[in-house]
Amino acid sequence: MSHRAFIALGSNLQDPATQVKQGLLELANIPDTTLIKASSLYCTAPIGYDHQPDFINAVAEIATMLEPLPLLRVLLALEDCHGRERPFPNAPRVLDLDLLLYDDLTMETPELTLPHPRMSTRGFVMLPLAEIAPLLEIRGQGTAEALAQQCLGQGVERLTA
Repeated sequence: MSHRAFIALGSNLQDPATQVKQGLLELANIPDTTLIKASSLYCTAPIGYDHQPDFINAVAEIATMLEPLPLLRVLLALEDCHGRERPFPNAPRVLDLDLLLYDDLTMETPELTLPHPRMSTRGFVMLPLAEIAPLLEIRGQGTAEALAQQCLGQGVERLTA
């Protein structure tokens, strides 16, 4: 059975736009997975640790046969292939891949929380998500479009294609 999932992508090192575009291609090549849609690229001011370059962000919708934890492990392996390091929270990164939603599943384990716990307040997630799935209902919070409207003014700018 195929599952619908949404992945956030971000980068602010080593040509971030290229890193995000490469990440999208790699999502399309995950076994038993199809890239359904990808948002535009967005430029985002850093959050939490300000002394770093701006980020390039996007969101992708995929259809996958993988269960949530195996999918997460594939995403982490892709980050590692790009040289992702985690020296401190909100550190600069070559490629960040976050599993946002998986069907309508709610789960909380030491490895994974779904829906992603901070996604609904982050413009760099909600604006690209609303672009590709505006009517998507985020359990108990509203539609992606409505949540994105609440995130305006966070320094997130859609880049021209």
